[in-house]
Amino acid sequence: MEYIDNMPSMDLMRSEKMTFVQLIIPAESAHRAITYLGQLGLLQFRDLNVEKSPFQRTFVNQVKRCVEMSRKLRYFKDQIHKAGLLLPPLPASQPDIELEEMEIQLAEHEHELIEMNANSEKLRQSYNELLEFKMVLQKASGFLVSSSHTTDQEIELDENVCSNDNHADTASFLEQEMRSELSNQSGVRFISGIICKSKVLQFERMLFRATRGNMLFNQAVADDEILDPSSNEMVEKIVFVVFFSGEQARTKILKICEAFRANCYPVPEDTTKRRQITQEVLSRLSELEATLDAGLRHRDKALTSIGYHLTKWISMVKTQKAVYDTLNMLNFDVTKKCLVGEGWCPIFAKTKIQEALQRATFDSSSQVGIIFHVMDVTESPPTYFRTNKFTNAFQEIVDAYGVAKYQEGNPAVYTIVTFPFLFAVMFGDWGHGICLLLGALFLISRESKLSSQKLGSFMEMLFGGRYVLLLMSIFSIYCGLIYNEFFSVPFHIFGDSAYKCRDATCSDAQTVGLVKYKDPYPFGVDPSWRGSRSELPFLNSLKMKMSILLGVSQMNLGIILSYFNARFFSSSLDIKYQFVPQIIFLNSLFGYLSLLIVVKWCTGSQADLYHVMIYMFLSPFEALGENRLFWGQSVLQVILLLLALVAVPWMLFPKPFILKRLHMERFQGRTYGILGTSEMSIDDQPDSAREHVEEFNFSEIFVHQMIHSIEFVLGAVSNTASYLRLWALSLAHSELSTVFYEKVLLLAWGYNNIIIRLVGLAVFAFATAFILLMMETLSAFLHALRLHWVEFQNKFYHGDGYKFMPFSFALLADDDD
Repeated sequence: MEYIDNMPSMDLMRSEKMTFVQLIIPAESAHRAITYLGQLGLLQFRDLNVEKSPFQRTFVNQVKRCVEMSRKLRYFKDQIHKAGLLLPPLPASQPDIELEEMEIQLAEHEHELIEMNANSEKLRQSYNELLEFKMVLQKASGFLVSSSHTTDQEIELDENVCSNDNHADTASFLEQEMRSELSNQSGVRFISGIICKSKVLQFERMLFRATRGNMLFNQAVADDEILDPSSNEMVEKIVFVVFFSGEQARTKILKICEAFRANCYPVPEDTTKRRQITQEVLSRLSELEATLDAGLRHRDKALTSIGYHLTKWISMVKTQKAVYDTLNMLNFDVTKKCLVGEGWCPIFAKTKIQEALQRATFDSSSQVGIIFHVMDVTESPPTYFRTNKFTNAFQEIVDAYGVAKYQEGNPAVYTIVTFPFLFAVMFGDWGHGICLLLGALFLISRESKLSSQKLGSFMEMLFGGRYVLLLMSIFSIYCGLIYNEFFSVPFHIFGDSAYKCRDATCSDAQTVGLVKYKDPYPFGVDPSWRGSRSELPFLNSLKMKMSILLGVSQMNLGIILSYFNARFFSSSLDIKYQFVPQIIFLNSLFGYLSLLIVVKWCTGSQADLYHVMIYMFLSPFEALGENRLFWGQSVLQVILLLLALVAVPWMLFPKPFILKRLHMERFQGRTYGILGTSEMSIDDQPDSAREHVEEFNFSEIFVHQMIHSIEFVLGAVSNTASYLRLWALSLAHSELSTVFYEKVLLLAWGYNNIIIRLVGLAVFAFATAFILLMMETLSAFLHALRLHWVEFQNKFYHGDGYKFMPFSFALLADDDD
């Protein structure tokens, strides 16, 4: 035991030792001190103002200002994306800027952009109206036929513009058409305009019903598409001319046009006047195009200037908001001159934190230094593991199940090896493993480039687990070599087969079969098993027994780790009444089964292990007969069965009663308590004080121990059976590979047609990539995850801690919400 105690500690095995500290910061250096601590990222602050709402805190106005600046920066970013501009790369050095100065600049830039957008929108609206008017003049002229007895004033309309917007910009050429009054209220008149193509059928139907069919509707497709300002998309439109008679029909038609948002424009019947208006419209269109282009150039220039500083501004606002949010977690002392903060930090970081605080005091020219001292608390510290880019993904797999409590043994140390290995047992094929290896090497080779890019959710998950994928591929190649499968095809990599056919009909499985003529194949499965009639029974037996051995080994590892946890926390009760009976119970049954498997493999016995294990419970004193594997097996079985029966009450009863006795001894004579000077009741005491007077509930502890014991006893059986998924998925993967190879690739290759061969090759490649490399990889990954979370970690891992979340600028989210 002294040897174990003297072994060097592993950084990843136990979480970092933490300490609770208190900071007393003068008000003039508080902002700079918190900024330096955020750059260091090794201190987790505790919120001392939990009872206050966000609007009651000290620095709420500064937080509001940062939120408002974040809104403006998001607005600038959206405008840059809408304009199709790219953000320039962040320059190597930019002059520092104060927050107040940046706030003024952002307000000026926002006002300028809003004004430019408003002007551009008005110009765009006028341009669209002129463009629509031009197309109406061009298309409507084909529908109009002049009549010699009809005067111009009988045809012209006095209020022909029906639009939701103000058309003041087109008044110069519309006034002449809108001044004249109708001299004759009878006769055929018309309304011309333009409408979206998607609405034209409903529009025509509504006109027909409103006028009872007393109208003539003509339409033509507009030559150009119109830019819709609201959706910023090009919309196809239809020019229409409606002929009707009567003032009542005119009123109805105009209302329908307004309802369908159809823009109506006056078109004179006189050809000369129509030509003059068309020329005026074209002239104004060219002027507006030049004005719009100049406005867009000016706007793009302003956005480019903003984009040059945008990245730095966003980072600065995010950090400042985080600083003020952290300052809101601090309290003023009684003098209102200092801020008091509390939090957790790793012990190794105390020196770095003190140096950062001293630097903040010096840089802020404060006359009073920052006080930093350690405090004693009763609450459990947070859990912090120092990981790197290789171990981080495995630690995330464990943390997804539950964060380890403080100083609890970390399963990630063993998961680094066992997780990819169990995956490979189910996925074993060195051809598929090479494909996964190439993918992992690609992600690792482009690590620096991909880490700085915004990836999708799937690619981000794949990139984060690139080293997990690397180990899974390496172990898959290893297990594939053991199974001797390369896309389900065996190879004589390590020499010739140890078997040969008895006669010529051996390949047709009509005789006894293969005959062994030399020493066994040096590594992995002999390639001669492939295609033989005993292939499936042999591989099933091999993989099933191997799954049991791996499962029992990993569960034993979990129980052994529970011993080291109990030893670390000085819990002798857990060692005597939990570890010892658990290790005895598991190995009395399934450890014995593993021993029988190994002995059967070594001796070549034909004993039926099913019969041995079943009758070990039904008839423990019955002779084994031909199923006996070694001398004294019957006696050993009885002893192991008795040990397993004794282990169950050993787990269940002693621990609760011993805890009750220890509690009675500890609190004996404290029934009446000691009178104190404080009138504070127990309910009013803080949580740290209440923990010491918590009542001992024997029934709750006994029920908890009973549940834990029953769960372990039943779990020993179910968990061992659960490891048979290693055999099942390995068999499924092998059979799927065989089917795709024989029924797709070989079948297509049997034809002399190159097209059929290419189609077969394409189908085989598709099935391999999407079914075997994607779906099967995901399936094996999830099953390996289940084996670690449930079968392995429940033997020793509680996972009821909370993660160390330091105040760090590096951990700020990319999106400023």
